[in-house]
Amino acid sequence: MNTSNNREGSPWRVAFRKFFRNRLPLVSSVFVGLIAVLAILGYLIAPDPTPWANNQHLEIATHKPGFKVKFFLVPRGSGVEKKGLIGKLVGGAQNQFREVPTLDYRIEDWKIVVTEYTEPEDSITIESIYPVTDILFPNHCSENIKIKDNSITIWGNNGSTEFTKADIASAIEKKHIKTRRFWLGTDRFGRDMLSRLLIGSRISLAVGFIAVAISLLIGITLGATAGYIRGRYDDFVMWLINVVWSIPTLLMVIALTIVLGKGFWQIFVAVGLTMWVEVARVVRGQVMSLREKEFVEAAKVLGFGTRRIVFRHILPNVMGPMAIISAGNFATAILLEAGLSFLGIGVQPPIPSWGTMIKDHYGYLIMDKAYLAILPGVAIMLLVLAFTLIGNGLRDALDTKEI
Repeated sequence: MNTSNNREGSPWRVAFRKFFRNRLPLVSSVFVGLIAVLAILGYLIAPDPTPWANNQHLEIATHKPGFKVKFFLVPRGSGVEKKGLIGKLVGGAQNQFREVPTLDYRIEDWKIVVTEYTEPEDSITIESIYPVTDILFPNHCSENIKIKDNSITIWGNNGSTEFTKADIASAIEKKHIKTRRFWLGTDRFGRDMLSRLLIGSRISLAVGFIAVAISLLIGITLGATAGYIRGRYDDFVMWLINVVWSIPTLLMVIALTIVLGKGFWQIFVAVGLTMWVEVARVVRGQVMSLREKEFVEAAKVLGFGTRRIVFRHILPNVMGPMAIISAGNFATAILLEAGLSFLGIGVQPPIPSWGTMIKDHYGYLIMDKAYLAILPGVAIMLLVLAFTLIGNGLRDALDTKEI
């Protein structure tokens, strides 16, 4: 391959070519992109599409990956809110049925006798009885239902419809019996681990994205203005940077979380407010070196204002270092969120966070169900590793000495 062709074009094109030739950062970018797509689709592809994937079945708690069980579906009635595609995509949708794990069922005297799920070693048998009319015709008034010995007649606006016992049995089997496999098992509350991991990826990526955005907004603004204006303002910004830099990051995040409160958005703000220092320090150094360049002097001669010179002419030249720092900060934000959730001061239940999932199940590490804590731990490790490799790839690609 002709190396001279790899150096043709603008510095950014050369950097992109170098980045795409580096396999590990490229694979990491594809992995992060895949996780982002899965996080966005979330509720549309999760086996449990209920809000926060919080559909609990205590009867089947802590079952291993691949576990399969049969559910009997009991209608919840007309009070369940129905959502459109966008509503389901954003926040999930409440299940229209109450799912009852079951071993078997039978129909006796127009009633459904359900044998609920119990562990094989249990010696008890739990049976629940549901009228056929409440299951198949929950929205019909009892006055419009006539039960005979061998059939049920439903009266409506368009006349009557008769259902035989065979029709009833077929309708129950098709519409109210569902077999479901839990590919990654269930947690200690009987929730689907795969769904919790999928929705939990939203929290990790959202924390990383919002925290990095906050850190860039504050860090670039303070660093760029301090590096260009200099004087007492620069001294004040450097003093502020040194003060914040001297406080341990985790301690500051905990303090901010206590001040702002425990919650979903508070953790985003708390993490973001602790990550701007490195951004400001690097931007300040870059701006100080660029403010003496010829193109800045030319902009001053043309009469351009300070804001335009800083944000239109100087900052575009520091985007390379900012991209590298952002990738590292993304990984740091994910680790901070997981750590805070593990300590119980991050996002609160029932919101699925990978850190909270580890906290709930770390006691199973000494049992034969260690996967309950290992799965979210591996997810955190892979995502953080991917962002770290992306940062390393950006550093190599943007190395001006090699370009």
